[in-house]
Amino acid sequence: MSFPKEFLWGGATAANQCEGGWNVDGKGASTSDHLTGGTHTSPRRFTKVIEPNTYYPSHEAVDMYGHYKEDIKLFAEMGFKIYRMSINWTRIYPIGDEAEPNQKGVQYYREIFEELKKYNIEPLVTISHYEMPYGLTEKYNGWADRRVIDFYLNYCKTIFTEYKDLVKYWLTFNEINISLHSFGGYMGLGIMPKEDGPMMLFGKKETREEANIRFQALHHQFVASAKAVKLGHEINPNFMIGCMIAGSAAYPYSCNPNDVIEAQHRMQQANFLCGDVQVRGAYPHFAKRLFEEYGVELKMEPTDEQTLLEGKVDFYSFSYYMSGCASTDPELTKSAGNMMMGVSNPYLKASDWGWQIDPQGLRYYLNEIYGRYQIPVMVVENGLGANDVIAEDGKIHDDYRIDYLREHIKQMDEAIKDGVDLIGYTMWGCIDLVSASTGEMKKRYGFIYVDKDNDGNGTMNRMKKDSFDWYKKVIDTNGNNLD
Repeated sequence: MSFPKEFLWGGATAANQCEGGWNVDGKGASTSDHLTGGTHTSPRRFTKVIEPNTYYPSHEAVDMYGHYKEDIKLFAEMGFKIYRMSINWTRIYPIGDEAEPNQKGVQYYREIFEELKKYNIEPLVTISHYEMPYGLTEKYNGWADRRVIDFYLNYCKTIFTEYKDLVKYWLTFNEINISLHSFGGYMGLGIMPKEDGPMMLFGKKETREEANIRFQALHHQFVASAKAVKLGHEINPNFMIGCMIAGSAAYPYSCNPNDVIEAQHRMQQANFLCGDVQVRGAYPHFAKRLFEEYGVELKMEPTDEQTLLEGKVDFYSFSYYMSGCASTDPELTKSAGNMMMGVSNPYLKASDWGWQIDPQGLRYYLNEIYGRYQIPVMVVENGLGANDVIAEDGKIHDDYRIDYLREHIKQMDEAIKDGVDLIGYTMWGCIDLVSASTGEMKKRYGFIYVDKDNDGNGTMNRMKKDSFDWYKKVIDTNGNNLD
């Protein structure tokens, strides 16, 4: 294998999906705290008011708030070099626009970072991961209001200053490109839904006015990200601050030129628009036509272009779960995906949740991204959601997960041999957690099983799956033993 000696092996979680403790020690409500549970066939609901006797998965999640020492010890046993986690914004600023932070929240994350340091695990911290303060949604309509930029920067200044000697790697926003889609309005941008009801991930129709608000809100995030990069480097020049993109590898379904052009458009819009702004510091050439098609007219301050240019990220990170095919034929069946839709690929198998499995797509995507940007790259989400079952011997034999990860790691090795500067890999959901899209626990990703069901029942006991020992061996041998 070609993995460099200093390669950063690890795992990834998000606070709103694993932490819990949603209203303790001064924490305020986040946007995720207003989403009920759901399933693969029954969507989560948004409610403006927390309903009694209704299950909201993020409120307790898997209670890492009370189990973080136990969980970090297990990560250390696997040999993690890096642990991707997020800070709950509302644990630091409960409403979002306060002048002073919640000190109990500040102390909580300090203790986590010190615990990680004890085991020589490097934290990779996502500053905002689908959990902006609900107070900012209520008062300002989330990122639609430019004033939120300053609230975000105040939050960044606090955590950059408090943890400048404990954290080196930062990500400004999780999967910032999901806000190119209508479903990203609430999840990614905190824009208030018109009414309570199902949170449909796909197929939502919006007016041109709504699209304009969404793209304007995304622009505000771009500006905030750039200013955060500049601020972080002023506080600690050694900070490495990256972007995080929902990786969307698109193939033409056929050699029909229409399909080829459609696939090119998908790669541009899904990956390169946000990537170009954050890595190159400017909107790409195709953005003008895209905005015209959506009827979008961005309002930019005179200094915005310079701000984007000065706030370019240090590395590119992304999630990768599957690829999709692009076709102009409306009759072709569409496959389910992680924040994307695409035509089913007849050459690929699919997971229990309909996500097509394509390890080679990861190599393809890595080459496309590195070839375009020429900066270090990290895979910060990749994994298999499955319905893990405890066998008669009391263990969880998740060979299917091992097979999935093995093949993706092989393709990362190929990408490194291709010349890609890949510096880290954090498998998604290293411990079972709440699914962001469906609110389920049944859809499990972890090396570590958590005893909790879709309705919130369970002991919260942790149990190692077979994949736990397998990944430990992978890290021990720096990727050379994948058996």
